[in-house]
Amino acid sequence: MKNMKTSFSLNLLLRDNIKRLVPYSSARDEFKGEASILLDANENAFGSPYARNYNRYPDPLQHRVKEKLHRIKGVPVENIFLGNGSDEAIDILFRAFCEPGRDNVILVPPTYGMYEVSANINNVAYKKVNLTIDYQLDLDGIAEAIDAHTKLIFICSPNNPTGNSIRRQDIETILVNFDGIVVVDEAYINFSKQPSFTTDLAEFPNLVVLQTLSKAWGLAALRLGMAFANKEIIAVFNKIKPPYNINQATQDIVLEALEGVEIVNEWIKEVVGEREKLSAALQVLPQVTHVTPSDANFILVKLEEPRALYNFLVDKGIIVRDRSKVELCEGCLRLTIGTPAENKTLLKEVKRFYNG
Repeated sequence: MKNMKTSFSLNLLLRDNIKRLVPYSSARDEFKGEASILLDANENAFGSPYARNYNRYPDPLQHRVKEKLHRIKGVPVENIFLGNGSDEAIDILFRAFCEPGRDNVILVPPTYGMYEVSANINNVAYKKVNLTIDYQLDLDGIAEAIDAHTKLIFICSPNNPTGNSIRRQDIETILVNFDGIVVVDEAYINFSKQPSFTTDLAEFPNLVVLQTLSKAWGLAALRLGMAFANKEIIAVFNKIKPPYNINQATQDIVLEALEGVEIVNEWIKEVVGEREKLSAALQVLPQVTHVTPSDANFILVKLEEPRALYNFLVDKGIIVRDRSKVELCEGCLRLTIGTPAENKTLLKEVKRFYNG
């Protein structure tokens, strides 16, 4: 990939209809401050007998949650977007920057499947540039795939389903040389020793970093995703999103959960420790060909008879992910790291399958 500074222009990337879009203005957008009587949003003033605190619409921009995230992550509030899962942020990127039937994005499989699904939903073409045999970026292949209509490049690091981190220098090379937006999905960053790209937002105006509270924070059911970018890109996200995309119950629980940073850090240490123990135990089995070194809360294991083992584990009430038919993951199962007891049971059943 040639070494030249990107001439990134947000205005040139935005779809014309998004430039012209006048966002919906909710009652809570128009009013700022405190009040004792709210008669502006056609809410039920009596409230529900089952959830009396939820009869009012939530803060459309989630100021309190973002302020707490700012203190934890060191990212300014104006650089934070909260979505209904990271999937909402992914969908908004397509709707904001990709003209259906004309533009395209680059994917680097094996990778998170929602990038391709969202491209199909939005009728946006995608070009696949496979990772190398060691699950790193093919920089020359990506450079050849970029054309005048390439708007987004998605990079998952630590990568799903392989678990490894993508070389930081390679991602920086793309950020420097690509005029479009580079999306770095860091859903598993808490389990890695690699630094987050959120520290580089000021340096790279075309960078969008995705994170989530579903993994390390243990809040998958709440569906709260985060996007970090320069404030102009975040303004585009807020322009497009539904007015109340994060419900009040989610905001309340998240505010409470974000007080538990120390607990989460202990969980992360335990998961990483269990990851290393399970990896080591599997690697000594003669039927296991390879365990990919992981920076995530799962491991990708290449082994004999993956589909038969998968079905055997299902019969034992243990559900793992069969990735054996995914290109570059042939013969592999993806194993999420569970509790110590769950990991012990998994290992016992794997040995039973192979040894009888």
